[in-house]
Amino acid sequence: MVGVSGNPTRASYRALVHMKSKGYTVYPVNPSYDDILGLTCDKSLLDIKEPVDIVDIFRRADTVLPLIGEALEVGAKVFWMQIGVVNEEAAAQAAAAGLDVVMDRCVKIEHCRFYGKKDYGLDVVGLHTGVLTSNRYECTFPGVHQP
Repeated sequence: MVGVSGNPTRASYRALVHMKSKGYTVYPVNPSYDDILGLTCDKSLLDIKEPVDIVDIFRRADTVLPLIGEALEVGAKVFWMQIGVVNEEAAAQAAAAGLDVVMDRCVKIEHCRFYGKKDYGLDVVGLHTGVLTSNRYECTFPGVHQP
């Protein structure tokens, strides 16, 4: 996970927690941390000494292009750009280089959608999968006059 944060309020942290809890081997990559959740943080993809299947990217879209070469060098098969990370040029180059490309999708959300909410699912780390509604619920607060 390139760009993963050690901040529990960040989506990248929650994705790391989820994928780790499902038994996946996750390699956090962020030069700002020594470790996250007890996992050693690598400074770059090239520092990972084990095989990598998916490069999951939590970085600004304008920083993604150089990661294609690193992904190829570590033998990755999938180049995954998280929600909000949209770089059409990077997607085209990664695909042309033989990588499967996923863009503007969350690995955690897609994992839950594919495997279903079997145990804890989306809501275990702050995302509730209940029905969203546009219904307004009237509520009153002591001392506040409602028109």
